[in-house]
Amino acid sequence: MMKAAVTTSFKEPIQIKQVEIPKPGPTQILVKTIACGVCHSDLHLAKGEWEIQPALPRILGHEGIGEVVALGSEIITNVKKGDIVGVPWIQKTCLCCEYCLTGRETLCLEQSNSGFAVDGCFAEYCLMDGRFAVKLPNGMDPYTSAPLYCAGVTVYKALKVSEVRPGQWVSIVGVGGLGSLAVKYAVAMGMRVLTIVAPNDKTAVNLSKELGAEEVYDGPGDQHGLWVQKTVGGVQAALVAVPVIQAYEEALKSVKRGGRVVAVGLPSKNISISVLGLVISGIQLIGSVVGTRQDLAETLEFSKLHNITCKIQKRKLEEINEVFDDMNNYKISGRVVIDFSASH
Repeated sequence: MMKAAVTTSFKEPIQIKQVEIPKPGPTQILVKTIACGVCHSDLHLAKGEWEIQPALPRILGHEGIGEVVALGSEIITNVKKGDIVGVPWIQKTCLCCEYCLTGRETLCLEQSNSGFAVDGCFAEYCLMDGRFAVKLPNGMDPYTSAPLYCAGVTVYKALKVSEVRPGQWVSIVGVGGLGSLAVKYAVAMGMRVLTIVAPNDKTAVNLSKELGAEEVYDGPGDQHGLWVQKTVGGVQAALVAVPVIQAYEEALKSVKRGGRVVAVGLPSKNISISVLGLVISGIQLIGSVVGTRQDLAETLEFSKLHNITCKIQKRKLEEINEVFDDMNNYKISGRVVIDFSASH
């Protein structure tokens, strides 16, 4: 038996239960969890806030890192017992559709997602498709690296999608768990970084500057687009890392002609867009979702090369409901990581 945080109802707290340790299927591996980051998507899923909801009961969690302890009968990859691997959002894809065959597996309609379609890693053991398991590079800490398997690869991929070149301006809207990593990656990529934070949030202002942002806006939310245009003449791209409607609408006003707004944060409602403005200005609004196995491998190696880690707070599995409460009340700086060595 193993300990797991099980979501049994969208209206009730998550329950800590003893459940059976899963057995790997032919292409699966069994992973003994070391650490698991808590993503804002986990909070949305636990509350049933997405249009598509996971079947319950479900074990959430998709920023896991652990040790491979058992292999399925058809594992023919280089994964072996003792390897330290991640359990990310994309558990597996079909491998044969037009998207998978052209390096766009994040768009596969048959993909299975950890902590959504299948049980994730808010548990002492979890399953992962061995074909999609990406190893943690030697020398990297599993606790500070766990968020890289979702938050890290998400913003790394989004910056690639932005097509901002070294020396050009990019704005990072929001400097929470996603945005703070985005600033680090953008600076390391040679971009000039401007951040947009909540009004009068001096902590976020100071953090932005510590991370390498040259300009920071902490004024009224409905004026950030105008401020960006006046301050730097517009940015080549804006990466929106918060689920706020107004942030998207202002980001569209902040980019240069021909620029891009890259959507990462997931608002629960729709934004209002001036199609005329998009057409005349040649502005592109592009969605970017996590990353492929190649994106993830690049993210980890880039992070190791540039010593990029996530600011974390370690918590016990038994504290998951308190963690969600803190997330709801904006009391978390950086990323919470569940420490399974501390769960007894």
